[in-house]
Amino acid sequence: MSPPSLIDHHPNLTDAAPVALSYELFPPRSPAAAESLWNTIRELETTDPDYVAVTYGASGSNRDTALELVHRLVQETTLRPLAHLTCVGNTPQELAEIIGELLDTGVRGILALRGDQPKDGAQPAAGSLAYAQDLIDLIRRVEQRRSALLCAGKIAVGVAAYPTKHPESPSEEHDIEVLLAKQRSGADFAITQVFFHSEQYADLVTRARRAGVTIPIIPGVMPLTSLRRVIRLAELAGVEPAPELLERLAAADNDAERLRIGVRATVDLANAALEAGAPGIHLYTFNEHQSALEVLDKLALPRHSRSASRRSAIARRQLAS
Repeated sequence: MSPPSLIDHHPNLTDAAPVALSYELFPPRSPAAAESLWNTIRELETTDPDYVAVTYGASGSNRDTALELVHRLVQETTLRPLAHLTCVGNTPQELAEIIGELLDTGVRGILALRGDQPKDGAQPAAGSLAYAQDLIDLIRRVEQRRSALLCAGKIAVGVAAYPTKHPESPSEEHDIEVLLAKQRSGADFAITQVFFHSEQYADLVTRARRAGVTIPIIPGVMPLTSLRRVIRLAELAGVEPAPELLERLAAADNDAERLRIGVRATVDLANAALEAGAPGIHLYTFNEHQSALEVLDKLALPRHSRSASRRSAIARRQLAS
């Protein structure tokens, strides 16, 4: 008979972990957009998120601005960037160079994505990677070659998960098989695409766990405060939002009323995911902080306390600005 484990004698070791908090940002497209983005970054920094994801355009269309934003986040803030990386249309050599550049900058988290297929129907270059699991394999190979340089922190690799059927997928079952393949290739966690109905996250987790997916699945939640944005993302995801939400947003008399309606709906969605066991909340900010902070304020997440050194660093930056 095996002796009792150390954990059995120390129940505090099994306490639930704090809920993770993260945001998503995209590189600015103009000087005015950059100024607005950095205002948002400073506001979000005060909430001490666990990381902030930086998007990366299909086929690396905004590679330079994305890498510049990641570099500035590392150098000028206390935030930890999670760098998006897409593989469609890029060769292993090109991607290995980008991964190395990210690691040299100080990045220790990468969200490995397939990326959108070219809209013009053009064929990718010979030897290009085609699937996210291929990119995961490549990241792990680069990591292995640099293992001596990464003693202060290995790479955390994230992937996408789909609460509803991917537009190009034959079935929801196939989406789960793909997620399982990503886990086998070395993914550490998954972040879901947007969803609009509370049961969709819980259903995804149930199906994934039954199939053998064990990595954390973090719900990606969009503040539902813009009617135009909700409709657009619903079209892209192939999901119908709740008709009553669309009606209420359309009938709102002003932005303040739309903010109140949208924040309430978003909080309900996030709370349903948390009740289903979500390990964190990932907020798609669209480079705007007001609605994200309103949602966060009303969620009252059980968060870890900010360290004194991080508080001091943020305070010094605020005084200097």
